Parts: sequence; C-alpha cells; structure tokens
Amino acid sequence: MRLDKFLKISRVIKRRTVANEACDAGRVSLNGKVARASSEVKAGDIVEIKFGGSAVKFEILSVKETVKKEEASGLYRTLEV
Repeated sequence: MRLDKFLKISRVIKRRTVANEACDAGRVSLNGKVARASSEVKAGDIVEIKFGGSAVKFEILSVKETVKKEEASGLYRTLEV
C-alpha cells in the first residue's frame, strides 16, 4: 500500500492530499529515510512525521485496504520520539 493512502486510512492524517503535501515537503520518513507519497509500506515499517516543532513516530502493525473509524488506531503503535 502507498504511504499516503496508509496515513489516510489509519487516520494519522485526515486527508490524502495533506499526506501527499507532507511527503513532498520532506516531513515524513520511512525506516529512517525521507519518504515519497508513493513509497510502499508494510507491517513492521517505522514512520516518523514532523509537525511543526514536534514529531510523531509509529510502527505499522498491519496494512488493510479499509477499516472502520474505531479500528483505525489498531493499524499502528506509537513509539517514543
């Protein structure tokens, strides 16, 4: 699955266009490297997103095409930054 689509489905970022913009600006890294929106993600990958002065780091636990709103947070596990 594409990184931008995962960020939207998992509800880490609300809209896919915003996820694309974050990737284009170089604020998203995948396994320690700056990632493009089209990067493929899989379970076990580590994603870090920089928002202003803070950052969010999480591990992808599973990749699903569709999930319910209540189940979205189960797709990833937040890590310490």
